[in-house]
Amino acid sequence: MHGSISMYFPINAEINKTGYESLDAVLEKGLHALDIEAFKAAMQRDDVVILDTRHADIFTQGFVPGSIFIGLEGRFAEWAGSLLPFDKDLLLVTEPGTERETVVRLARVGFERFAGYLEGSFDTWKNSGETVDLIIDVEPDELAMDLPFDDRIVVVDVRKEPEFVEGHVAGAVNIPLSDLTDPGSMANIDDNDNLYVHCGGGYRSVIACSMMKRQGIHNLRNITGGWAKIVEEDRIEREKSKEVLN
Repeated sequence: MHGSISMYFPINAEINKTGYESLDAVLEKGLHALDIEAFKAAMQRDDVVILDTRHADIFTQGFVPGSIFIGLEGRFAEWAGSLLPFDKDLLLVTEPGTERETVVRLARVGFERFAGYLEGSFDTWKNSGETVDLIIDVEPDELAMDLPFDDRIVVVDVRKEPEFVEGHVAGAVNIPLSDLTDPGSMANIDDNDNLYVHCGGGYRSVIACSMMKRQGIHNLRNITGGWAKIVEEDRIEREKSKEVLN
């Protein structure tokens, strides 16, 4: 198993050997404000990834299609270093006023390529009449109500394997978030499946949903509160993996 930590530190070791581009030079690129037309033009390039760093609760309500979510509120630098490519330009959508924090925290883990940020944030995109994507949030009680009546439901648990083994929704599929950088990790997902995605507390699952949508998987829902809330719902059957049962 390759968790986020094991992927994260070798990259840092490499950075420490080769050295950073000066922070001022990185900030100049990252803090380049783009109007809607310049942002849309940058999106068309093959060497660009859209990164949205707003809060998870805000992101799910609407975002630029194809964006990867990694919110500043979570283990931001660690997940960015694990999941984002270092050989593409990052095109940023941030909460207004957090542009500098976003670029500095990314630069600290070795990101030097930036295409700028969307001036006015997501409101600029929405108000221009562009297509908006969203992620449907559901609470665990909704999953509990749907499970008995929908045989197409697949619960996707994106926690790390040790977390999953300790307890999970009966029949759930474990695809750790760090594995989603490989599109093959989603190969067994059927177009007709109704995916209910969760993590431990609700942060990693939004990242996962954004990455799945970027791969063209749209039939999904994000379970708010994650495993912490699922265990409070008695109607959802849970199990431990066989190898840890005494």
